[in-house]
Amino acid sequence: MERLIYKILSPEADAKMRADKQLAPSGVDAADGFVHFSTAAQLSETLDKHYAGHGALVILAVNAEVLGDVLKWEVSRGGDLFPHLYAPFETAHVSARFALNAARDGLDGFLGEVAA
Repeated sequence: MERLIYKILSPEADAKMRADKQLAPSGVDAADGFVHFSTAAQLSETLDKHYAGHGALVILAVNAEVLGDVLKWEVSRGGDLFPHLYAPFETAHVSARFALNAARDGLDGFLGEVAA
C-alpha cells in the first residue's frame, strides 16, 4: 500500500482541526463512520468528483504507517482500494499541508516533494 495518503479539507475545516487538535467528522465522513483519504494517484479524481467548483482547499499529507491497523484499505470508486481511517484523525498525524487554489497550481510539485 501507499506510504503517503491525503485528506482534502476546506480552509475552515483545516483551521478548526488545528484549533481542536483533531478533525470533527462532517459530511460523508460522518455519514460513513470513517475518514476518507486518497492516494496520490486517486487525488485528482477525488478533487474532480467531490470538490469541483470549490475555490481554495487544503491538502493534508499523512504517513499511512503512523495510523496503524485502524487504517483500512477498502474497495471503492472503480474497484480501487481507498484508505479509510476508523479512528479520530488528529493534527499529530499530519506530516505536511498544502494550500490548493482552484487552478491546482503546485499540486504535482507538492505530491512529489512530500513523497521524496
